[in-house]
Amino acid sequence: MAEEVRERTLRDVAIGDKAVVKRLVGSGAIKRHIMDMGITKGTEVFVRKVAPLGDPLELTVRGYELSLRKSEAECVLVD
Repeated sequence: MAEEVRERTLRDVAIGDKAVVKRLVGSGAIKRHIMDMGITKGTEVFVRKVAPLGDPLELTVRGYELSLRKSEAECVLVD
C-alpha cells in the first residue's frame, strides 16, 4: 500500500510559528530569488502575518522582514 507523504512547506506554517528551512525546490530564477532573500538551508523563519486574501506572507528572516508570495513559499521545504 503506497502512502503519499507530503512534505511541509513554508506555506503550511501557521501565523506566529517558526520553521527551519530544510531545502529549496524549484529551479532557475525562482530558486535564486529565494536564496538572494537569505532563505537558505538551516535558516530559521518566523511567519509574522498573512495578507487578508492569503497572499503574500510576511516573514522575519535573519532579523529582517520580507514578504513572500505563496507560490514562492511552496518552494521552501521546512522542518
